[in-house]
Amino acid sequence: MTRELDEQLTKYLTDAHSLEQQALAQLRTAPDIAGTPALAAAFREHLGETEGHERAIRGLLESRGEGTSTIKDTVMQLGGKGFVLFARLQPDTPGKLLAHALSFEGLETASYELLRRVADRAGAEDVSEQATRICAEEREMIATLEGLVDDALEASLRSTELGELHELIPTYLADAHAIEEQAIGLLERAPKLIDNDQIDEVIAHHLNETREHEELVQARLTALGGDSSSVKDAAMRLGALNWSAFFQGHPDTPGKLVAFAYAFEHLEIGGYLLLRRLAERADDAETVRLADTILAQEREAASALQSVFDAAAAESLRAVGVRGS
Repeated sequence: MTRELDEQLTKYLTDAHSLEQQALAQLRTAPDIAGTPALAAAFREHLGETEGHERAIRGLLESRGEGTSTIKDTVMQLGGKGFVLFARLQPDTPGKLLAHALSFEGLETASYELLRRVADRAGAEDVSEQATRICAEEREMIATLEGLVDDALEASLRSTELGELHELIPTYLADAHAIEEQAIGLLERAPKLIDNDQIDEVIAHHLNETREHEELVQARLTALGGDSSSVKDAAMRLGALNWSAFFQGHPDTPGKLVAFAYAFEHLEIGGYLLLRRLAERADDAETVRLADTILAQEREAASALQSVFDAAAAESLRAVGVRGS
């Protein structure tokens, strides 16, 4: 193992530890605002797993004679608390909480996929084994959360009369439109931040799909007499700009970008699952078809991003000057 590769493996481990710190900050509060016993129980169970993940990563760092990053950990802990505050302030807290938890599990999954690949290159079997184990548990949590979409929607709608469901669909569509706006902003900037034909092809293909999604959602919103929220769209566009600055500030941009894109796909998957269930309850067959169409493409995009994890890891190592990557 070269010194440069060893240093990068340590950085990946400190990043993983910081992610776990953010996860812990979220999971310690999430059960109290989940709104449903099943979702709260899932968060509590995963909190126990996450505490184990944090200990495992800290142990790996200690075995390498390294410590955790206080600055990174503090920033991520604050991010976790901000996430909980955001969810708490939404009128449909359980649904928003589930969708954003799906996104974070996607981020952790991708991050551990990349960590495993770096560990394999470095011949660090202990790191590779732990990354594989933790990644499997993050994927299990994704499956658990997807299985609780109906519970989360039920909790979100608890104070809603059945006759008001049709009135809620434009709100959910406006949220979807805002997310598509942010996705477009992120994907449009990707070619400027990464130079890899395989990754570029995946990003370009999904950018075209995402532009179509935005148009489809806008058309359905208009047909229902609603309109996208300019405030939400502006906030989401700003989010895309901030993500761009984040990527530019990290020399291993390819890996970070692919991981965040993978996470964002899971945010969209969560949003469209909720929209579809709501439309079903409201007997809105057209919105159900719209959600099904887009949902299938978001899942395909997540799979396509997963297929370039190898390329993303290799490009990230090359970007920081690791020889032979």
